[in-house]
Amino acid sequence: MITTEQIKELRDRTGISIAQCKKALEDAGGDINKALDFLKEKGVEIAEKKATRELNAGVISSYTHSDGKVGSLVQVQVETDFVAKNSDFKILVDDLAMQVTAMSPTDVAELLTQPFIKDSSLTVDDLVKNHIQKFGERIEIVRFARLDTKN
Repeated sequence: MITTEQIKELRDRTGISIAQCKKALEDAGGDINKALDFLKEKGVEIAEKKATRELNAGVISSYTHSDGKVGSLVQVQVETDFVAKNSDFKILVDDLAMQVTAMSPTDVAELLTQPFIKDSSLTVDDLVKNHIQKFGERIEIVRFARLDTKN
């Protein structure tokens, strides 16, 4: 039997809806780690289904390293203004700007394959797919620019 505490723990760890967390736990026989794997797989499926949806809103975020010598701008698009204004979405875009500043990817494809700096068990692509699953909307990193006073 799945407990409310298990559902709450999984939801706290993922930010995904209670219904999806409950289903994942049921499918995983109550094993949190298996449920996390199930949710990750489900996130990939959801992202693939939403890949052709039109992007009508977005956010641009910047990050400057504490020494003021390197920084970045990142543009991320979503389907609706509702998600673009969501504080969790804004945190995602801020984290992506920090990632670009810290890891200096050359393009979006490279950025997506990098380990996420705040959780190396995830790639940036995994992080974005988790948010697609959470918000139920297509999310795309459109472009970024990294500036460095040394170059």
